[in-house]
Amino acid sequence: MEINLISDTVTKPTPGMLDAMMSAKVGDDVFKADPSVNALEEKVAAMFGMEAALYFPSGTMTNQAAIKLHTQPAEQLICDKYAHIYNYEGGGISFNSGVSCKLVDGHRGMMTAAQVEASINPPDFYHSPLTTLVCVENTTNKGGGACWDFEELQEIRKVCDSHGLAYHLDGARLWNALVAKNESPKQYGELFDTISVCLSKGLGCPVGSVLVGDAALIQKAIRVRKVLGGGMRQAGFLAAAGIYALDHQLERLAEDHKKADEIGNLLNQLAFIKKVEPIETNIIIFEIDDALMSAETFVQKLKDRNVHLIGMGQGKLRIVTHLDYTDNQHEEFLKILKSL
Repeated sequence: MEINLISDTVTKPTPGMLDAMMSAKVGDDVFKADPSVNALEEKVAAMFGMEAALYFPSGTMTNQAAIKLHTQPAEQLICDKYAHIYNYEGGGISFNSGVSCKLVDGHRGMMTAAQVEASINPPDFYHSPLTTLVCVENTTNKGGGACWDFEELQEIRKVCDSHGLAYHLDGARLWNALVAKNESPKQYGELFDTISVCLSKGLGCPVGSVLVGDAALIQKAIRVRKVLGGGMRQAGFLAAAGIYALDHQLERLAEDHKKADEIGNLLNQLAFIKKVEPIETNIIIFEIDDALMSAETFVQKLKDRNVHLIGMGQGKLRIVTHLDYTDNQHEEFLKILKSL
């Protein structure tokens, strides 16, 4: 039995999703003539109570397009030092938009409104980059699937409004936060200028993310997507998977959260585990006590038992539960952990 806990992106389409994909009505989406893509975009926009949406082939492209929409070269955005847009998008902020980042030393990938305010460069001081955008990530990947306090997000919105800054949410795993905290998409749609949501993390789709915002911004995003090479033709076969996932595989994220919590509880009982970060959703980040076992030895011991996970650097390891991590696999993995 192979147990793959590298990421929630390793999932395969379910039989129901495959049926939806194979029966999808398609057209040429570059001409906005794919009915399934149009339906997905309308569905996601309606969920968030926003005017429009645009389907992208990847979450990274979705975020990069949003940054491009809100900034001009030589400007600066504010984000936490753990932010995915800074750490895991290949330097795209500087390459695609010519923008620099003011990194905030937050907690588990989350910064406060006061920290954001303190990071804004004086707009009349032309020696420093002009601050134009604030980006937040919910849940935080490097922060261990942590969920933001919604009231803090509202306070950051006030800071953005008072300084004329745009506000973007990297919501790659926002679905997990919505389920974990019993929040609604419309709460977020009322707060942010743009939101990116991923369909291939957690929801089990093979490909795709969606950017939501007002109609004027999304119209501009079509051009940016084209420039980045993100135009797709009969993408409705993929979009149909997104529609199916939102209809059938959203609420079940709570099962992933429960399994992650059970894994974390067991890790905390093992002598060679030094620290387990707080667990709120489907990500477990933990450290090995080097005096008892090296992280490399731990990973290899699991690999020898056909269990796969990855390191996050700086001695931290990561486990991610997901749709294809079954109850049987879960029981087996807990037994393996106890046997080490």
